[in-house]
Amino acid sequence: MNQPRVATKKDMPRVLELINQLAMFEKEPYAVEVTLTDLERDGFGDNPKFTCFVSEIDNSVEGIALVYPRYSTWKGTVLHLEDLIVNEKYRGRGIGTQLLDAVVKYGKKTGVKRISWEVLDWNEPAIKFYESKGANVMRDWDVVQLDEKGIENYLDNIN
Repeated sequence: MNQPRVATKKDMPRVLELINQLAMFEKEPYAVEVTLTDLERDGFGDNPKFTCFVSEIDNSVEGIALVYPRYSTWKGTVLHLEDLIVNEKYRGRGIGTQLLDAVVKYGKKTGVKRISWEVLDWNEPAIKFYESKGANVMRDWDVVQLDEKGIENYLDNIN
């Protein structure tokens, strides 16, 4: 197992496979709308929207951590970890730890004031993993979202 590295455009097909694997695990197999074209366009070029770290076993990407910058009105620049995914058959081998290490080092290097992410309340193995690393799982906060349909409905109701 190699140390994580920054992903390249060539890694995006496998990254998308792991994203779809996560969607299956989270019981939302049809929720992934992002395409390979989206990942290649949005992750590379003059103004990439995200940074992705990958971990390989035998020259195959088996784990990813995808992050992007945000701005906190309380803290300033922060980093959001959108997903940390390890191929199910390789979980428990330290890949998740190595990827989280890479994210934290990247956050420190870029000078962020906080790194944040979400975890499903039923994913006890992930919660225990994050807590073992010193993360504060804030169970008194709820995630709030408007999806595309919600945005349209919202706008329809204010016009």
